[in-house]
Amino acid sequence: MTADTARAQDTAQTIAPVPSPCINVCRMNRATGLCEGCLRTIDEIASWSSFDDAAKRAVWDEIDRRHVDFMEKQSPKREAKT
Repeated sequence: MTADTARAQDTAQTIAPVPSPCINVCRMNRATGLCEGCLRTIDEIASWSSFDDAAKRAVWDEIDRRHVDFMEKQSPKREAKT
């Protein structure tokens, strides 16, 4: 990536608002403590409107990690061939 491209991406990130991850499936899972729709904690949901863009991006990063973990747990275990 060129320096100009990196600078343009940084500028775009600071100008564009960070969208909410809410998909209107608002149901908290007691076992995980996460919303089943957006995979946020209740604290992340409650604080979203007061977060700055960096904090919102950090929540999105955490959601991505949670989604990967969730998908790994849902995929069937492959049995080792003997």
